[in-house]
Amino acid sequence: MKMKIAVTGATGKLGRLVIEKLKERTAEANIVALARTPQKGKDLGVEVRPFDYGNLAQMTESLAGVDKLLLISGSELGQRLVQHANVINAAKNAGVKAMAYTSLLHVDKSSSSLVPEHLGTEKALAESGIPHTLLRNGWYTENYTDTLKDVIAKGTIYGSAGEGKISSASREDYAEAAALVLTTEGHEGKTYELAGDQAFTMTDYALEVSRQAQKAIPYVNLPEAEYAKALQEAGMPAPIAGFLASSDVSTEKGDLFDDGHQLSLLLGRHTTPLSRSIAASIA
Repeated sequence: MKMKIAVTGATGKLGRLVIEKLKERTAEANIVALARTPQKGKDLGVEVRPFDYGNLAQMTESLAGVDKLLLISGSELGQRLVQHANVINAAKNAGVKAMAYTSLLHVDKSSSSLVPEHLGTEKALAESGIPHTLLRNGWYTENYTDTLKDVIAKGTIYGSAGEGKISSASREDYAEAAALVLTTEGHEGKTYELAGDQAFTMTDYALEVSRQAQKAIPYVNLPEAEYAKALQEAGMPAPIAGFLASSDVSTEKGDLFDDGHQLSLLLGRHTTPLSRSIAASIA
């Protein structure tokens, strides 16, 4: 029997990668991309259905015939719990047999400001009765490397992470793990704490960037308020600047560190090394 697999947020950065990884593991006809603006997914090479988090009837209709659903956590901070609950209700209405959700690393003990929405979603999943898998993703290495060219040009890396260790992995690593869980059996009821094999501090990161850029680029640690102010002065909206600064402080508390290697065990290979992600960004 063919298994129909759907992915929310399919036109986003993670969603697109998950679709590509699914295409490597199952027929394109078995994949459904769900997007608020379906025309943005024309290049995905799979069926695209409309999926507005505020429209329960539309979401239920778009999940018709779907066996497994990956709920990629939404991007609208402060609105995600309500949106995720709507998706879960639509899945229940449509008779979806299993779900997976991209949660947050060690969400049950993290001090991150992201915790309430993720924990609330995990609770809603538990109460739904739908068999599900929790993919508690750590930080994406791209959270640092996406702005690398600008950082190298400016010559300094700023933050509030202190000497907190970061066990990040590439977005592609997390996408591959999600595709594996969706296309193989035995994952329902499991919680995976997913993080990179290699932990580093921001000082370590700055040293590797300096090595590859062939230019001394120090890491300068700032108090949270100063870092938030600096981000705003660089043109970042105040709420996002505040969120990023508080995330750095939670890094210092150890919230982004994990040495369980569950991601590499799931993948059957090592996670993408920091040096390779930096090299790709510089290139």
